[in-house]
Amino acid sequence: MNAEKLKKLQAEVRIGGKGMPRRKKKIVHTNSAVDDKKLQLSLKKLGVNTIPGIEEVNMIKNDGTVIHFNNPKTQASLATNTFAITGHSESKQITDMLPSIITQLGPEGLNQLKKLASATVAEDDDDVPELTENFEEASKQEVENITQKVQEIPVS
Repeated sequence: MNAEKLKKLQAEVRIGGKGMPRRKKKIVHTNSAVDDKKLQLSLKKLGVNTIPGIEEVNMIKNDGTVIHFNNPKTQASLATNTFAITGHSESKQITDMLPSIITQLGPEGLNQLKKLASATVAEDDDDVPELTENFEEASKQEVENITQKVQEIPVS
């Protein structure tokens, strides 16, 4: 190889000044496991303990949405009033979870549910047509028709 050509190649590769390593780019290794380890270390400093046996966690927001965790990892420290819930979460409307979430609602949640129900009832009232026929006469006539049919059936 030619010495001039070699010096030219070395000059192009160098990032810093003299004495710096010859690298074209700096490779930064980032991993989500590192963030998880930092979080667990911070929680350990607060003295949190794992709470076993929790199957689901629901966090109800003011706007009627629910953050639902299914089989989360739950940690708590009562001394520092710190709770950590980790796992897969889904955002759902409170009406989508209604039968099972009623026992978890507090007084504020029940009031919000009543407001939501009254708003839907008010919307449904507009669709109900006015009564124009006399249904009592129609039901009496229907009863008479049924009794006539019963009398026509031969008894054996």
